Amino acid sequence: MFVDRVRIELHAGKGGDGCMSFRREKFVPRGGPDGGDGGEGASLILEARDGVNSLAAFANRRMYRATKGQPGQGSMRNGRRGRDQRLFVPPGTTVIDADNGFVIKDLAEPGDQFVVARGGKGGRGNASFKSSTNRAPRDKTMGEMGESRDVILELKSIADVGLVGMPNAGKSTLLSRITSARPEIADYPFTTKHPNLGIVEIGIERSFVLADIPGLIEGASEGIGLGHEFLRHVERAGLLVHLVEPAPTDGTDPLHNYHAIRSELTQYDASLGDREEILVVSKSEMEGAEELRQALADATGKQVRMISALNGEGLDELKNEIMERVQKRRNALLVAKANKNAPVAEVVSEVVSDSDEAPKPPRRLPPHLSGATAMLSDANPPRDFDLETSLEKSKSKSEDAT
Repeated sequence: MFVDRVRIELHAGKGGDGCMSFRREKFVPRGGPDGGDGGEGASLILEARDGVNSLAAFANRRMYRATKGQPGQGSMRNGRRGRDQRLFVPPGTTVIDADNGFVIKDLAEPGDQFVVARGGKGGRGNASFKSSTNRAPRDKTMGEMGESRDVILELKSIADVGLVGMPNAGKSTLLSRITSARPEIADYPFTTKHPNLGIVEIGIERSFVLADIPGLIEGASEGIGLGHEFLRHVERAGLLVHLVEPAPTDGTDPLHNYHAIRSELTQYDASLGDREEILVVSKSEMEGAEELRQALADATGKQVRMISALNGEGLDELKNEIMERVQKRRNALLVAKANKNAPVAEVVSEVVSDSDEAPKPPRRLPPHLSGATAMLSDANPPRDFDLETSLEKSKSKSEDAT
């Protein structure tokens, strides 16, 4: 079952109460206070983990409550703290505050985590109130309540490329031809009920993730049809492949359909209108495909490719072009991470177009090969060690390595 949006209720653990106790033993006068502190309540932690592909685990359980801290006891024994509970979500999950609607955290990468509900602090026992003027305190504090929060978990698929287009444009068929994914394919609209992901492998170490987004129609950004529920899955795709079929089953104009989908993407998110796009005419074996290609090229000024999932025409060329553009964007992201102050859009223009290799950092030597003792050996023992000569040689050796 594919679930991409759930609402859950989270309750962190309550802190343990402090203890009020006095040491009373035979032959031990003035034992004094010995009440321990309460343990801290457990926190709830959300973590993005590889291998978790859906939010289905949260579909049938809407409340999560962490364990509370144990109360303090006599003989200066502090209560045991609660064990933190981790909830694993797919990478690409956005955590939204259900009451106010703001985004709390975006768990985009595997390993990203944060404390969504913090456990309460433990109470103080009467031993912690002891002072020079208060030898026998009868004070203690109760443990604090843990945080409670209602959140919405919203999954946005992480894919390098997103397939968009009208229903029955051939998106699922294309996905099944160039990846190992096996989505449902039929000759009626809205066959795809949820996004499908597939990995396109080109060569030994070159691949990209392709997402098939359910068909969009005019008015999808306002909630019409099924595609509006999954428009968020194309937000993270760095490249869009827009499929247009020459003879839609509903008899609409293909050129109008293209502009309608572009308008819906822009109305949903203005940045999608500026997203890099490859325009493709699918089902090129049908009549009118060449005329549609020419009309789209004249209307958009872009290069328009023609493919046929039936006979495989143009599939290899399309995969290679997608791989080239994806690799350029990956290189740009690497440069942007190295220079955090520069936005990705500016760095993209600085990346060399004919370079498919990411810039490699300079090789660093380990300390024992780059420091003052790099020249020590059986022939040059420490007693014969010349510091100035060693420093000059190690410096020149380090410069040659970099």
